[in-house]
Amino acid sequence: MTSMGMSRGLDLFREGDFPIYTLTFVRDLTPAELLTRMAVDPETLALRDAVDLSADLGDDLFDDEEPVVTSGIDHPWTWAWEQGGVHGLDERILSRVSVGTEAVVLHYNEKPMHWFKYAVGGEIVVDFHTLQAIEPTGHDPARLDDAMRPLGLVPGQVAPLHSVLALVENVFDIRLRQPDEVGDSRWSGRLLPLPD
Repeated sequence: MTSMGMSRGLDLFREGDFPIYTLTFVRDLTPAELLTRMAVDPETLALRDAVDLSADLGDDLFDDEEPVVTSGIDHPWTWAWEQGGVHGLDERILSRVSVGTEAVVLHYNEKPMHWFKYAVGGEIVVDFHTLQAIEPTGHDPARLDDAMRPLGLVPGQVAPLHSVLALVENVFDIRLRQPDEVGDSRWSGRLLPLPD
């Protein structure tokens, strides 16, 4: 932890009460482009502050079929935050999001578990979850082994609490400020249902 009033990386998710969320981080895309690649309903895509978000989409914020997603930038990453959905975990979405760049997806739910995916150029490189002993899969599942092992993320073993958050912070230098603490508007919209 850092000094009072300051937080590192993803402390928001260590300390906050978020029963389910999916975060998609991508390099070198604008928030509007990231949401477009994630299949946001174009009729709902807009720049909104917290009041407008609540007024326009508040009833659907935690919808799992057509979740509301907000987006912003914490350099060098652009992020998309689904508070009730899992669209970012979908391989088709992740493939589209990571074309020409790299993307990291972090999902959490109350089981409790974290799900981590890392994709580059449209291919999922590393994919694992912590519901049971981790078993990384993907195009190159051992790519992050040197960074994972010191955090206790060892194939065949149960992951320590918050170790996936530490992985995302340490390897990718990902940060996310609490959106409510920032007075400016953010791109947001409703994601279209995932195709079967």
